[in-house]
Order: sequence, then C-alpha cells, then structure tokens
Amino acid sequence: MAEKMKVASIYRGFDLLSLGVGVLIGCFLVSLTYVTVYKSDMLAFPSATMASPMSKADVYSWISQQIDSKSKPRCNHGSAASYLCENSETIETARVSSSAGSEIPSQRNEFSASETTRDGKVQDTKLPCEPDSVGCTINNGSKDAFSPPTSIDVRRSSQVPVASSAWKSDPAELDSKPMCDTSSHRCDLCDIHGDIRIITGKDSPSVLRVTDSSSANHQSWQVKPYARKWDHGVMGFTKPVTVRSTADRAATPRCDVNHTVPAVVFSMGGYVGNHFHDFTDVLVPVFQTVRQFDGEVQLVVARLNRWWMNAKYGRYFRRLSRYDVIDLDNDARVHCFERAIVGLRADADLMIDPAKSPMGYTMSDFRRFMRSIYGLNRDYALKLAEQTEKKPRLLMIARSGSRKFMNADHIVKLAEKLGFEVVVSEGALDLTEFSQTVNSCDVMLGVHGAGLTNMVFLPTNAVVIQVVPFGGHEWIAGTYFGNPATGMELNYLEYTITADESTLTELYPRDDPVFTDPKSIHKLGWVKMGEIYLDKQNVRLDLNRFRPVLEKALDLLRK
Repeated sequence: MAEKMKVASIYRGFDLLSLGVGVLIGCFLVSLTYVTVYKSDMLAFPSATMASPMSKADVYSWISQQIDSKSKPRCNHGSAASYLCENSETIETARVSSSAGSEIPSQRNEFSASETTRDGKVQDTKLPCEPDSVGCTINNGSKDAFSPPTSIDVRRSSQVPVASSAWKSDPAELDSKPMCDTSSHRCDLCDIHGDIRIITGKDSPSVLRVTDSSSANHQSWQVKPYARKWDHGVMGFTKPVTVRSTADRAATPRCDVNHTVPAVVFSMGGYVGNHFHDFTDVLVPVFQTVRQFDGEVQLVVARLNRWWMNAKYGRYFRRLSRYDVIDLDNDARVHCFERAIVGLRADADLMIDPAKSPMGYTMSDFRRFMRSIYGLNRDYALKLAEQTEKKPRLLMIARSGSRKFMNADHIVKLAEKLGFEVVVSEGALDLTEFSQTVNSCDVMLGVHGAGLTNMVFLPTNAVVIQVVPFGGHEWIAGTYFGNPATGMELNYLEYTITADESTLTELYPRDDPVFTDPKSIHKLGWVKMGEIYLDKQNVRLDLNRFRPVLEKALDLLRK
C-alpha cells in the first residue's frame, strides 16, 4: 500500500505542460534521425555565403534539380547559382600569336602520330539488337517491350553539359517544317522526330519518317553524312543516304528492331586513317552531335571500319555510346527510332562554334572530354613564375617522311641550353601511351603536318610552335592549326622558314619559280603544289633566327 502511494505521489508531481513539451521534442528527434539516415538529400541547400543572392528563377532551378536528381540541366554560368552546376569551372585563356619581324616571322598532309594505335584489346563485336542484346527489341509479332540494360558502363563525365533524352513535339509542327538543314558548308544535317525507319543496305540506304500528313510526301533529300561537304573530290566517293517522309504506311517496311534511344547516322569513309582528318572529319563532329545524349544514343555508320572504331579510338566511341554500332551497309534489318540525326554538326577544322552547338560546346569541352577518356591528369601547363625549380618539357614532333628537321640534334641542344627538357617522338603505336607523353609536355614543336593535331592532348596554356615550310603556306598553317590552337586555350607561335632553310635549294635553282614566284606553283593545283612544297621539302632551321621563338615560348610559360 505504501509503495502504491509513493508512485502516485511522483506522478502527481509532474507538470502536464512539461510532459507535452518532452513528448514533442522526442518526436522531433526521432524524425530528425530518420531524415538524416534515410533522406539526407533533403538537408542539402545552397550555402548562405554566396557572392550574390539567388534569384527566384535560380531557386526554382535548384529545387527542380533536387526533385529530379537524375536530370542534368545545362548550367547557366551567368547566374548567381551557377556554382551548383557540375561543370561550373572556368579557365583563364592566354592566346598569343607571334608578331611579324625578322627574328620571329609570323605570317600566319601527312604525318600521323598514331596510325597503328591499339589502345586496348579488340572486343568481340556483334550485330546490335540481337535477341539477347539490350537497348532494343526484336519484332516477333508480339507487343514490343523494352528491357533495360542489366550491365552497362555507368561512368559519366561531368566535363560537359548533356541534354535530357526526353522529347515532345507537335506532329503538325513537324510536318510543316523541313527535316533537313543544308546551309552548312561542312555537312548537311537532318534532325528527324516521329516514326522513323532506317533501311540499311549498300545500294540505297534510306531514312523514312512515317506521317499521317499527305503533304509530307514532298520532303526528300540526298544526304552525304561526311563532314567535308565542300571537298567535291572526296564527297564524290561518299554514298548518299535518302531522307524522306511518307504517308503511305502500307508501303512502308515494318520494323525488325525497335530502339528506345535516338540514332545518329554518319559515314566513316573519306580521309579517315589520316590523323588530322580523323579528328576534323569524324571525332570532333561526332562529339558535337552525339555528346549531348550522354551515352544513350545509337550510332549508325556507313563505310564502317571496326578496327578504327573499336580499337584505335575504342575508348572514345565507348564513352559516347553504350550500344553496339549498326553497320548501315551490311545490316539487313529495318531499325525503328523516335528520333534520328543524319549527318554531323561541324564547323571549321578542329574548331567548334558554341553559338551553333545545341549545348554550347567548345573545343575546350572536347579537350576536357579527351583528357577524361585517356586519363590525362595535367589540366594546366607549367607556370615558371611559381615553379622556378622545374624545367618545362618540350615535345619535338619528328617526321619519317617529308618535312623533316634536318638538324634536329642541334635544335635539341639549343632548347636544352635555354632550359627545356626535350622529348623527341614520332608518335607511339598506342594512342593512350602517346597522349600521356603529349600531356606531360608544356611546349609542342613541329613542322606543318598532321602530327600537330596531337595538340588536343596538351594541357591548357601550353605553347604550340608550328614551323611553316617555304612556299606561301601561311594561310593553310593558320587555318588548320593556328586558329584552332587559340580556340583550344593554347598559346600559338608560328615560324616561317626562308628559302635558305629549305632543302628545295638542293633540287631547284634559285631563279626557279619555286623560289621567285610560289603563287604560280599554287595555281598549278593542289597535287602539283603539294608534290613540290610538301612532299619534297625538308627544313634546316637557322638556329640564330629560331632562338627568339623558343625564348618567347619560355616567356609565355612565365606569365
């Protein structure tokens, strides 16, 4: 009895208000523990220490990204909340061209540094969309069903923005506007949405858009999907793809394979195999066109070279697409898509115009993408002002054919005397290996030729020195390598040799038009001009005249 009275006394001593507050605090602590452990993403919010307050639009953008963490909207780097984007890094650019003068001339194909590259084992390839494949279905009379991939490479590069794969549009709007844009001097481009059928075959491959609008029957194009439209010589050997719309469903081939991702159709013919054209005609245009899909895209290729695509540049294409390539010439099936792009986006050689790119890509984006693919760790060249104890590395591109350095040993000694650590290379069999070599250097020196294309692997703010052969090649040198170098956030120096530095003096008298009137040689056509000035010429640099160029390169690295 005494025990019961003691308990009752303690109970009567409690303040009911305090008890309620305690219960409330307890519930709060339990809820906080749950959110912290299981819903930690709800706690993320922008720092209050921003340089400027977030606008209402920025707040809405941030909230939408939290709600749908899988989407990757392109960043608005001009907004107050741009630091929230994965890709908000900005890089200072130093672009320098040497000025004209007697010591450093500055007026403003060929060698491939890695023609036999094998950057990995050649993987067994199979026709895409086999019955046991992923990413598509085989029509067998039953209702189509898509099974998501069970084993894919989920690594994603945050170096460049990517677009959402979702697509919505009004069919009437699609029927009223042209499917193809033929205004570019580099490549016609057709971006088609709807019920798309790709009919393969060597003779007459075609892309059909099936529509219910009878007026759409009038749309038809012949597109050569290789990014060198202005070059009538090579385009004459490029087979066209017919792109047209039709309302005749009865006459339309039925789908053998249905795909859930967009298609991009292009050709691998032309000059593919030359290191310069590998990049200018295919790799850079493919990046511009395909990268926005972040791997969720099906490549459909004419003139397919599987070794070139799977071995030499295997890392590149495996990062751009998660699906086995479709051979446009030899796959006998009808492939169906909801979107197809025929042709490639392309601007000037080794350049990307961000104003024309759907995602605002630049060559700096391309170079960062390449660095991520090949595991290149150096983002910036050596800054001599901050790292005075280190020697800058200079890569001298050697050539085994024409346009060789005849006094290479003396050039190396001069560079070493000025403080460079010199690496001489004609390239490596493995592009992965050679790209590491290039990325480890701060200066690249080479005679005009395809080997200079490897500047894409240089770190930002590195220096490119192009030696221009005698014969009036300043415009070609500047267009193909000078302008692209500055667009890649590299410093560019140009050295044009004199007649005395050319081995053509051993082949022609000094009063020959080869020396007295180079323009007359150019008028003979590219083949004859190239035979004389590109194929027969080597260089022997005047070291006293060339020395200021190397000193200028050092000055640029000190800034």
